Amino acid sequence: MNNYLKLLPLIFSLLFPLKVLSNSISSNHNESEDLICLAENIYWEARNQSLEGKLAVAHVTINRVESKKFPNDVCSVVKQTKYYPSGKIDLHSCQFSWYCDGKSDNPKNLESWRDAKKIAEEFLKRKPIDITKGSLWYHNVEISPGWSKSLKRALIIGDHIFYKEKA
Repeated sequence: MNNYLKLLPLIFSLLFPLKVLSNSISSNHNESEDLICLAENIYWEARNQSLEGKLAVAHVTINRVESKKFPNDVCSVVKQTKYYPSGKIDLHSCQFSWYCDGKSDNPKNLESWRDAKKIAEEFLKRKPIDITKGSLWYHNVEISPGWSKSLKRALIIGDHIFYKEKA
């Protein structure tokens, strides 16, 4: 396990007092499902990123849950896509590319998967201060999607550029 993960609960408790997410996870929604969905998003979107990069992906996910523009639970945000009339996923309409890239979604690197689950668990318990400045979108620095032109660039963390709506 990475050294920083052993210290993660302590880091979170010192920097971010325990607080409950602001209704973003409803009491009737299965919190363990949210944990797994958030961990999957952290794993597939940021497993090669720093702790800051992983937290930024978690923030975008939760920022979407708390936004009226997106579904109101973690799993629905992570798996948001369009479907063909046949019920199959439109491989080019997912909000997070890993979910509909046609590849297996089973984590292959078990250490990175454990890390992602621990980060998701601590994140959902403590919801740290939003380092993304309210970002709802991001993409890899190596691409330039058309949708990014209509948004305000908030910051760059690792290999990702984060965006929020223009004021």
